[in-house]
Formats: sequence, structure tokens, C-alpha cells
Amino acid sequence: MQDNDWSRVIEGERSIKIETDRLEAVIPKKDPERWMTGISKGSFLDKATGFREAGDGLMVIDWLMEPGSDEGYEDEVIAPDGHGVGRYTWYENESDPEIREYALMCHGSSHRKRMIEGPQLCHRMKPVQPEVLRGPDFIAVTTTYRYEYAAPGRNGGSRWTQRIVFPKGERFFVLMDRIESVNNSEEMFLRNDTPGCVRHVLGDTFSEIYLSYLDGPDGMLIPSSEFFTPFPPDEKYGYRRDSNPLPEYFFRGYHLRDPETGQGGPWLAGLTLEPSVVYEAWCSQRPGDIIVLIEEVHGRPVKAGETFSAAHIVGYFDTIEAMREVYDRYRGSTILEADASGWRLRAP
Repeated sequence: MQDNDWSRVIEGERSIKIETDRLEAVIPKKDPERWMTGISKGSFLDKATGFREAGDGLMVIDWLMEPGSDEGYEDEVIAPDGHGVGRYTWYENESDPEIREYALMCHGSSHRKRMIEGPQLCHRMKPVQPEVLRGPDFIAVTTTYRYEYAAPGRNGGSRWTQRIVFPKGERFFVLMDRIESVNNSEEMFLRNDTPGCVRHVLGDTFSEIYLSYLDGPDGMLIPSSEFFTPFPPDEKYGYRRDSNPLPEYFFRGYHLRDPETGQGGPWLAGLTLEPSVVYEAWCSQRPGDIIVLIEEVHGRPVKAGETFSAAHIVGYFDTIEAMREVYDRYRGSTILEADASGWRLRAP
């Protein structure tokens, strides 16, 4: 355990707990509460209000992907973890109508995509050893991992780096995901959850969702009642860079409330600091009690040896205007650096 007057770092066998003057968060190393990437489920605490995130964790990472169908090779390769490298579009030919309906509700029926490299890092990543850097007014945690296998004709081994910085005095953290690719692709993208999913029963944990990039410059407020019935990601509240105007801001958040008392809390929001890096994003209600806020970043030509990244701010805000103020301070950034001299966000 390391302490100073405003923060504490507690490192255990399974995780690293960060405590600052404004927040608490847990970063997994192995055997997580839910997912192996990002901030662990239920651990992100706003000390000012006592509220926690209402999902399964924050900034969770999946595969490296590209548009297209994997149907041609879905039976060719079984990955080391026992799962097919393909299988992303398997449900199109699924004979069981209930399974097919569930999968279509989760993934939609348009804009097919396939995996380039796996595993799905969120839950099939092996144990990691994040590096912790402590500065006078920040704590930085950096995790790296290499994808282990690839689709036929592709290479495994692209390197993912996730860096998280907790600044002193702030109710948010800053995060970057970076990919160093070993493959060529015409439209490579990384899939994540920004900020994370929302668990609820008829809106008991949140009152509304805000999407800054839909419905004009003021964004879109969506009441919780719109999420009482499942709908697929390509039905409504979706964004695609090739069919939507580039927004000035790109963030989404949910307005927390206490499920027992109904008392309102802060917004929990994820701000993607350069809107043009977002390839596709959706907000949809899956069957059951989960709203997914999936975001895909980059979606541009990549050659082996090249790197791309996206930077985000995730945290608690009392108002939408407060989100904009923080966004304006750091807008345009895709790279997050940290060393003994401090931390900084910058554009490519």
C-alpha cells in the first residue's frame, strides 16, 4: 500500500484499488468481479454523493474488428480458448428462433462485422500486471496485452495499451486505448463500452440518458421509459460516421438515481475527446435488464506496424454543461501520456 495526503494505492493479488480525494476505483489484474478491462464492476465511487456506476464496469474492451462476414471461415479455426475465431454472424443461419431473435436483438441485422484478432479481452484475457506511476497530483495505471490469435490469413499479436490517469481534485479519470497493429485492414476498429452498460429494472437506477451527438447541437435526452422494452442497436439511437454529421461533442451519460429511494444523483458520462475517431456507436436495450453503450473507434485503413488510439474522460458531473466545460478543456485529444514530469493529453 502507498499513501500520500490525497490518495492511496492498494495493490493485491487480484486487483489494484485507487483512492483519491474525490473517487474510488478498482482496476483488475485477474479473476475480476465481471470484466478484465477498464474499471471493475461496482467499484467506481463518487465520494461527493455516494453514488456508484450502475452497470458491469467502465471502458470495457472487446476485439479488433472490421466490416464483413466471417461466414466463409467460421468453422475453419478453433481458437486456443476453445471458441471459434468466426461465429460473429452465426445467428443468421441459426435454426432455433429464440436464439436467433435474441442474437438479432443484441447485434442488429445490418452492417455486418467480423473479428480480426481475439480473444474478446473483456472476459478471456489472461492475468495482467498493470504498471502504477505516482506523481505529485496524479496516479497513472497502464495495462498492456497482446491479442493471442487471429482470423484465417491474419496475424495474432497486435498490442493493446490502456492507460488510466486519476488527477487530484477531479471527479473523473482520463483514459486512452491504443492499438499497435500487426495486420493490414481497410477499416480496422476497436470495440469498447463508453462509459459502460446500465443495469436497471424499469429505470430504477437512472432517470434519463443523454447523447450529445444526436438531434442537433443540444443533443438528445431520452427518458428511462424508452428502455422498458428491448430493441436492437440499428433501430434507434445509433450513430455512424458515414451517415451522420460530425458532432461538436461526443459524449453520452446516464443520470443516476437511487433504486430504493428514487433520489436523483449525478450524471455518469463518458466523453470521447475527438469526435472524428468514433466509427459507430449505439445505445440499445438488450433482452433482460441491460442497456449497452457500445462504441467503435478508428474504422480507417491500417497497415501492419501502424498505431491508432482514442482518449476519453469518464466520471461524475452535476450538469450537462459541466460535461461540456471539461470537454472544451481537453477536446481534440487522442493520446494520453504520463511520466515523472506529469500527465498530458494531445492530438496525433
